[in-house]
Amino acid sequence: MNSQQRLFSRFIKSLPPGELTWIGVRPERKAVMQELTSVTAHKDLGLEGDHRLKKTPGSGRQVTLISQEYIDMISHYLGGKPVYPNTLRRNLVVKNINLSALRYQQFQIGDAVFEAGALCHPCQRMEAALGKGGVAAMMGHGGLCCKVIKTGEIKIGDTVSLVRPQQDLF
Repeated sequence: MNSQQRLFSRFIKSLPPGELTWIGVRPERKAVMQELTSVTAHKDLGLEGDHRLKKTPGSGRQVTLISQEYIDMISHYLGGKPVYPNTLRRNLVVKNINLSALRYQQFQIGDAVFEAGALCHPCQRMEAALGKGGVAAMMGHGGLCCKVIKTGEIKIGDTVSLVRPQQDLF
């Protein structure tokens, strides 16, 4: 556990659970997102049906995660223009949980366990998808890249909760 993980785990023990509100996969790179109501997350691979499942096993970008609160902020920065999850090309949308507090932590959705790592920065495609200013609107609100730690089924409405550390480190 690195120092940031230790620090976060010390202060987020009481982090209230969130909720999974949207699931999407891309069968191929640049393909249209397919919205799902449930999916299996495979350890060290990603989500069933997503093109990343066939890519680098063990990478830190098997699944991408964004919050509804970030989507609302992106919409705000675009002048109130509606922003839809499939446009942002993230796999999972959650609400009512602080994504910044999940970074470098393990969390559970349904039967699966994930570990959040790097920030998921917007790519140039967001300028075309969202219009002029799309990349700037997403800066700092692009979500997180995650890897799957434990295989399991996830579905819309599942709770998103921190996996508590086995022992306090402080």
